[in-house]
Amino acid sequence: MKVTRRAFLALAIADLLAGSSISSAGQSSDAMDWPGAEWDRIAPEQAGWSADALTQAHAYAQSIGTATLVIVHRGRMLDSLGDIARKLQVNSVRKSLLSALIGIAVAEKKIDLDASLASLNIDDTPPGLTDAEKEATVRQLLQARSGVYHPALYETVGEKRLRPARGSHPPGTFWYYNNWDFNVLGAIYERAVGASIFESFQQRIASPIGMQDYRPQDGHYVRGPESMYPAYLFHLSARDLARFGLLYLRSGQWKNEAIVPASWVTESTRAWSETHLHSGYGYLWWTGLADRRAAVMDLPPGGFWADGHGGQFVVVDPVNDIVVVHQTDGRKVTERQMGHLMWLIYTAAHVSDPRADPV
Repeated sequence: MKVTRRAFLALAIADLLAGSSISSAGQSSDAMDWPGAEWDRIAPEQAGWSADALTQAHAYAQSIGTATLVIVHRGRMLDSLGDIARKLQVNSVRKSLLSALIGIAVAEKKIDLDASLASLNIDDTPPGLTDAEKEATVRQLLQARSGVYHPALYETVGEKRLRPARGSHPPGTFWYYNNWDFNVLGAIYERAVGASIFESFQQRIASPIGMQDYRPQDGHYVRGPESMYPAYLFHLSARDLARFGLLYLRSGQWKNEAIVPASWVTESTRAWSETHLHSGYGYLWWTGLADRRAAVMDLPPGGFWADGHGGQFVVVDPVNDIVVVHQTDGRKVTERQMGHLMWLIYTAAHVSDPRADPV
């Protein structure tokens, strides 16, 4: 029987009042399931999911070219497809990884979100930045609202085609998915902490949450004449990405340790802009909107995701206590295809179908 989201939320609230909510809200870390050196697995039927419906989700995933798929429910791995230990290029998921590192540095007062590019001595290859462009702040870079449209490294053809003209939008006034912003944030972070992104990710996130496969050498930079600021690329396994998703599902906490400040998780996954996908955009995270679901990904309000070109996704749904990781290797999976896969997963979970009860 399908359950509407309103009915599902009513049940969740009742469970919470009884002290056993289906979500992580209100639970102590001791009451939650956490992966150890290996992921704990649970059979779908044991968790109340439909194995037959998951078979349909697998069939669809294979038809669209999915390389790996991981589903985590309540902190335990419920389902997987493909070689989840294989490290694959995550493309723009890298930006959400950096957002977590920046949140840690902000809490440690190593980065000021309201610092301007001018105050940080940020310029670029000729033609360099104008005085107006240098007024953009770190916060506006995180929001993809800098107004700086200098050529950037590792842009897609579409991004180059859609890039606005220099000077067309003052800082803070216009959202554009801008690799210049994202690459410069990498440089700002490394200057602030005095270490590479890849080493910092190992020390501050991967090791504390027990990533099994990631090593700093799994990252590399892409440099070129277009800009002074390299792109920072990661290769990660699906099972390690699932730990990162669970970290954010649990508001930045891992067991009894705060890895990423909870306030940063909330702030960075809030919709600061509306995008061409009719979703929100936070600080290097794609999000739902406060008053409606992210229809393209079939996510209820409160959900958010990391999104990499070609079909790399880390989807976090706090309402239903679910993390989904999806990777491709050479095939392209769109957001809408991923949204249909999410619908199949929700159907298997017997939880709220976002299409059945639209906001």
